Amino acid sequence: MQIDLNADLGEGAAHDRELLAIVSSANISCGAHAGDADTIANAIRLARAHGVRIGAHPSFPDRENFGRKAMQLPIPSLRNHLLYQLHALRGMVHAQGARFTHIKPHGALYNQAATDSKLAEELALILQEFDPQLAVVGLAGSQLLRCVRQLGMSAIAEGFADRRYAADGTLLPRSDALALIHDPQQAVAQCLEMICEGKVMTVAGQRIDMRVDTVCLHGDTPEALVFAQSLVSALSEAGVTITRAL
Repeated sequence: MQIDLNADLGEGAAHDRELLAIVSSANISCGAHAGDADTIANAIRLARAHGVRIGAHPSFPDRENFGRKAMQLPIPSLRNHLLYQLHALRGMVHAQGARFTHIKPHGALYNQAATDSKLAEELALILQEFDPQLAVVGLAGSQLLRCVRQLGMSAIAEGFADRRYAADGTLLPRSDALALIHDPQQAVAQCLEMICEGKVMTVAGQRIDMRVDTVCLHGDTPEALVFAQSLVSALSEAGVTITRAL
C-alpha cells in the first residue's frame, strides 16, 4: 500500500522546516490568506531541497479570517484573484528551479467547492485555464473533483488526519467543538482506516466510504509535527509506503 502525505505550508507557522522533511507533497500559500514573500520562498526552497512535490494553495482574499470565512465572490472577481495568486506562486517556484505540480484550494474556497456544484464547475474551469496539466487536490467525493475529472484533469482525492467528518462525508465545520482532532492516536487511527480500509468514522458513529490518494496534515496546528511523526511511524508499521501521488 502507498499514500501521499501532504501539508499546507508557507503560511508563517512554526514547523515548515520539520514537516518538509517528512511529507511528500506541499501545498504552499499564495499569500492571500496567510504568509508573505519570505515564508513562501523559504517553503519552496525547503520543499525543493527535500524532493517534495510543490503545489499552490490559493484562497479567497481573506487574510483577516485566514481564508476560512465563507464568501460569495462574483466569478470574474474570483477568477482574477485566483489567477493572480497562481501566476505569482508559479513564478516564485520557477525562479528557484523547482517544478509546480498541483493546486489545492484553501479553506472556505475548498469547502464550498466540495458541495456547491456551480462554484465547483467555475473553479474547475479557472484551474483548467491556468494549466490543464496540473493535478487538482480536493475533498474525496467532492463536487470539485467530479468537475475536474469531467474536464479531463487529474483529480487527487484527499482525506484529513486532524479533522472529523460529518455524515455526508464533508468536514465538520471548524465552528463545531468536535471539528479538530487533537489526540495523535485518534489521528493515526483515522488515517489508517482511510488508507487501509477506505472508510472513515463520522461524528454520528457511522463508517462511510472514504477512499483517498493523499492525506493532509494542517501545518498551522500546534499538533502538526507530533501528528506527522506519529503517522509516519504508524504507516511504516502497517506496511504503508509514503509516496508521491501528485
